[in-house]
Amino acid sequence: AIKRAAGEGADATQEIRYEGYAPGGVAVMVDCMTDNPTRTVAEVRHAFSKHGGSLGTSGSVAYLFSEQGQLLIETAADAALEERILEAALEAGAEDVISEDGYTEVVTAPADFASVKAALDALTLTYVEASVGQRAATQVAVAGEDAETVSKLLERLEALDDVQEVYSNAEL
Repeated sequence: AIKRAAGEGADATQEIRYEGYAPGGVAVMVDCMTDNPTRTVAEVRHAFSKHGGSLGTSGSVAYLFSEQGQLLIETAADAALEERILEAALEAGAEDVISEDGYTEVVTAPADFASVKAALDALTLTYVEASVGQRAATQVAVAGEDAETVSKLLERLEALDDVQEVYSNAEL
C-alpha cells in the first residue's frame, strides 16, 4: 500500500466489465478502469441495488451487445444532406444509415470507423457523437416509474470515479 501511494504501483490498473439488469428488464454493461477492484465492485453493486437493479455474472448481458462504430449527425430533416451522408457513408463501407427525428446515425464495423469518418469529414459535418462502443442488438421500451429509476441508475453509475462507459438497451 505504501509503494502504491508513492506511485510505484501506478501501472496496476485493471479494466473490468460489470453486467447487470435494471428495472423493467433493461440490460446494463459498465466498463471500469480501477486500481482497486474490490472497491469498484462494491460501488457498482450498491448503485444497482439502490435503484432496484441487480448485478449479474460475467456474460449475463454481454451477448445482447456488439462492438460497433457510431457517428451521429444533426441534419434537421434536410433531405439533401441526409442523401449526401447516405451516399458517402455507404461508399466508405458503413453497415447502416438511419435517419429520424432530425438526426442521421451511421453505424460501422469497428475496423471501418476511421475510413467512414474520413469520408464524412469531407462533407464538413458537425458530429453530435462519433465513437466506437457497445451497441445493443435490441431496445427495451421503458416508461413511467421504471424509466425514472433506470435513468437515475445510469446517472449514478456514470458518476462513479472508476466508471469509463455505461451501455444499456433502455429506450427511455
